[in-house]
Amino acid sequence: MDPRKHVDLEFSYGSGQINPEHALNSGLVYNASEADYINFLCKQGYNTTKQITGSNSSVCNSTTPRRAWDLNCPTFSIAVEDGQPIKGVFTRTVTNVGNSYSTYTVSTYMPYSVSITVEPSVLTFSKIGEMKTFTVKLYGPVIAQQPIMSGAITWKDGNGHEVRSPAVVYNILPGYEY
Repeated sequence: MDPRKHVDLEFSYGSGQINPEHALNSGLVYNASEADYINFLCKQGYNTTKQITGSNSSVCNSTTPRRAWDLNCPTFSIAVEDGQPIKGVFTRTVTNVGNSYSTYTVSTYMPYSVSITVEPSVLTFSKIGEMKTFTVKLYGPVIAQQPIMSGAITWKDGNGHEVRSPAVVYNILPGYEY
């Protein structure tokens, strides 16, 4: 399904590998630890994570809801308050699970007037298990009552590995807690 042709855009199918055979040889993976998820939940306003982890050692330093953009997942999503500019910076780390020596080049797609950049735009790996970090920046004009804007970044190695990550920008009303 092409998200550019569907009314629900990126929400019409989700992210990740849909083909189980391709999932066995995905090329790159986004790893996230228990600590990463605890940090994410704390930023969502949870004041205890014991119910989820089963451990008292998981404590939130702050339970004030705020943006939780640092969860190392293959999705980039920005909630932009009505009347504010589009501005988001995400850092992600991928692990090579494909070929020992491989080079991935990024391509991007983002409609409307949203600028999307990825730095570095090329990731070169010399062994399986090697990790590389990259930054995704999304910028755009002030928006108001804007429909969902949807695109993606895609890493390709030229040997059949293609790792696609959705990028979504959507409007929220002033005062909405995210």
